[in-house]
Amino acid sequence: MSEFEYPLEVVKDKHYFSKNGKPFFWLGDTAWLIFANINEDDAAVYLKNRSEKGFNVIQAVLIYATEGLRDINKMPTLRCDVENEDYWKHCDRVIKKAEELGLYMALLPAWGSLVKNDVLTRENAEKYAEFLADRYADYKNIIWILGGDIKPDGYEDIYEKMALIFKKKNPDKLIGFHPFGRCSSSLWFNDAKWLDFNMFQSGHRRYDQCQMGAWDDTSNIMSLNGEDNWKYVDHDLANSNRPTIDGEPSYEWILQGLHDDTQPYWVAKDVRRYAYWSVFAGAAGHTYGDNAIMMFFNGNKDGVVYGVKEDWKASLHHAGSGQMGYLKNLMLSVDFQSGEKRDDLIVGGQREKYERIALFAGDEFLMAYNFLGKGFSINVKDYPGKEIWLFRPATGIYSYIGKVTDDTYDYREVPSYNEDADVVIVIK
Repeated sequence: MSEFEYPLEVVKDKHYFSKNGKPFFWLGDTAWLIFANINEDDAAVYLKNRSEKGFNVIQAVLIYATEGLRDINKMPTLRCDVENEDYWKHCDRVIKKAEELGLYMALLPAWGSLVKNDVLTRENAEKYAEFLADRYADYKNIIWILGGDIKPDGYEDIYEKMALIFKKKNPDKLIGFHPFGRCSSSLWFNDAKWLDFNMFQSGHRRYDQCQMGAWDDTSNIMSLNGEDNWKYVDHDLANSNRPTIDGEPSYEWILQGLHDDTQPYWVAKDVRRYAYWSVFAGAAGHTYGDNAIMMFFNGNKDGVVYGVKEDWKASLHHAGSGQMGYLKNLMLSVDFQSGEKRDDLIVGGQREKYERIALFAGDEFLMAYNFLGKGFSINVKDYPGKEIWLFRPATGIYSYIGKVTDDTYDYREVPSYNEDADVVIVIK
């Protein structure tokens, strides 16, 4: 039986996905330039690596730049011959390889800058969407993602036209929208009937970098969220009955703030924090990213590379990518779609920034993530007799503690002696 015999669906009246009646936890990776920058043999290596680590969605852009406008985007781009049928056959084969490995391809038709620079226009957007919808009508492992790092103000009708064509011709495929940094698709398309789920880009800045006066500063109700990506989840779930995903949090080994090479890097513990914070707030999954992987960096620095440290083949093995599967397995070990954010169970109240306790619970389970690993207390009176574990997000290892015997469980810090201090208390 094929992995894709049944379509991916949105659970009715829930903020989650399902397939064949079973919960589907979105675990994505950003491979934006997989079609442009590597060959099919290398793509197969990358896809197998991700499949074996538990990823099930690969986010990629079909057209990042064109032959006549190679400098339309910032990252080094090798293949821009998008009007050549050989290019599309290359894309076809990569998508098919992903299908063989059980991976969905969340495809962006074109990066947002192509819209802003009049490459993808009101005149040709429908024709392009029809081309894609017809070409991939029989492919079962595709999710359509419009946008591409863009605030679509003034371009909403272009995306609306494309979305309606996809809905008509590819009714079995879900549609989302990847927005500009520190924005969510809900800001523009909250009432759009074609939008199946929301996606936000919490971005790559620290708390103190929210307003830098830089090229990518934005102004909206979310612009000061900083690293608090759980706030995007709160906003989207309060204003929509759709699932929501952090489609681009801070990447592993990318400069904090992106452009200043005097700044430190985001590392594995940071990408774990983004993942647990958003998922324990009620996101339908999470998308990981790695600086070298997203552009498939091969040593060519003829462009903006955000302080990349090594080539993509070495970066395949960065710790954060392997640790994402631990979260997926943890969520699938319970009926996570019955859970919700439960700050009210934190004795003494919620904490701020890095001291935040992300608590997610259902009738039969409770999970509390603590980035700093410090002591805290939980109201557990509704879980008498349930078993308690200390779970390490860096290793995926459960360490048995005992059973719930009181109305309150007090966690006392267990030293880690390294930077991997984050812990999850699991009660089930």
